[in-house]
Amino acid sequence: MGKTKAEVVLADTKGGIAAAVREVFEHFGGGGNLLRSSRDVYIKVNGVGCEANVYTDPEVLRETVLYFQKTGARTVYVIENCTQANFTRLVFKATGFLRVCKETGAVPVYLDETPSVPIFLEGIEEFVDFSRFVVERLIEQRAENVYLSLPKLKTHSMSQVTLSIKNQFGLVHQKSRIADHNYRIHQKFADIYQVLRPDFVLVDGLIATTHGHYPTIYHADKCVVPMDLVIGGDDPLAVDVAGAALMGFDVEDVFHLALSREKGMGIGDMERIEIINRPLFEKRKKNLTCELLDDFPQDLVFLKGEERCCKEGCRRNTESVVEMIYRDHNGKGGFTILMGKGIDRQAVETVAGRVHIAGSCAIQEYGVALENRLGRKNVTMSPGCNDLALTVYGLCRQMKVHPIRLSKIGPLHSAALLATARLKGSSANIVPLL
Repeated sequence: MGKTKAEVVLADTKGGIAAAVREVFEHFGGGGNLLRSSRDVYIKVNGVGCEANVYTDPEVLRETVLYFQKTGARTVYVIENCTQANFTRLVFKATGFLRVCKETGAVPVYLDETPSVPIFLEGIEEFVDFSRFVVERLIEQRAENVYLSLPKLKTHSMSQVTLSIKNQFGLVHQKSRIADHNYRIHQKFADIYQVLRPDFVLVDGLIATTHGHYPTIYHADKCVVPMDLVIGGDDPLAVDVAGAALMGFDVEDVFHLALSREKGMGIGDMERIEIINRPLFEKRKKNLTCELLDDFPQDLVFLKGEERCCKEGCRRNTESVVEMIYRDHNGKGGFTILMGKGIDRQAVETVAGRVHIAGSCAIQEYGVALENRLGRKNVTMSPGCNDLALTVYGLCRQMKVHPIRLSKIGPLHSAALLATARLKGSSANIVPLL
């Protein structure tokens, strides 16, 4: 018979991150109690990219690594496969994850540099490419190793929130993330969670983000919300449900949480979750939004499909990149973006100048015609449902910003890291730089 209740612990970090991390784990018997026969610990951080306020705080990572080392861990591995348009070796360097690994002795694992293994997902009835490292260490050797998810407390413009279940998308190679990054994405998240679930979740809640997962530096005052918390528990779904509630979302608001609850993959009802330190929960609870600020250049025109224009794919993917390039890199407008299926034909026939076409639906309807009429050099395209590398490339071209300017590390250092990553076998889907 399955569990009928779950506990989720909130700990205040105002007295120090180390003490808060210790408080969460000690409530569940301590790190030594979690260790298995190998005494190895695998920590999946949220290293989506290098932009400010989007990744797991390196100090939360540091204290988590140190805690497990003190409680008997043999080797601590820090694993990630960052989002498309980036490569993980660069992200670890820019975010400080690599520095933490060097200073603590933890082992960084860049999953994009590992071979792939196809895994069948039952809900979407398709194969996706998992990292072989993950399959071998965390699926085939599941009984011997501890798997900890260390996500960041964020809203997400495409998946409502990003917590431990969303964090597992980084276990999948980047090109396998493009297909079904649309209205089916929540089913994909739930399917991945059914294949593999963390033993424990510790959420970095030092801050939360509102208005989506890529807050611009320009709008940090509107989008970054101090929370001063860590949140943890041994039921990942329960932790995610509590984390979502802390940001103002019910389970029904977050489709992948609702799907995971329906499948019985943990406790997914707030009335069955005991919040330890509930006064802290009530005091810090917010009412955040996953909707973007929609702050775009005034002379930028969007033409959206009436039949389909998935927020989970080409729509919010494109809009969040536009917002970032515009506000943080002085990107220009003066062009048109097509996205979705069923765009008004008369409106398309009046388009002049430069065009970016987001997603295969719009490309199939208008790509060839617009190239023939406007000239190939004036039209950029991002096929699939979320080819972020080509989205960034196309929008940088249209907005007159070289993609190298988006890097948080100098171009020479970035090039050296990329050369190393490619020699190590990286399959990262990065932005074309020439």
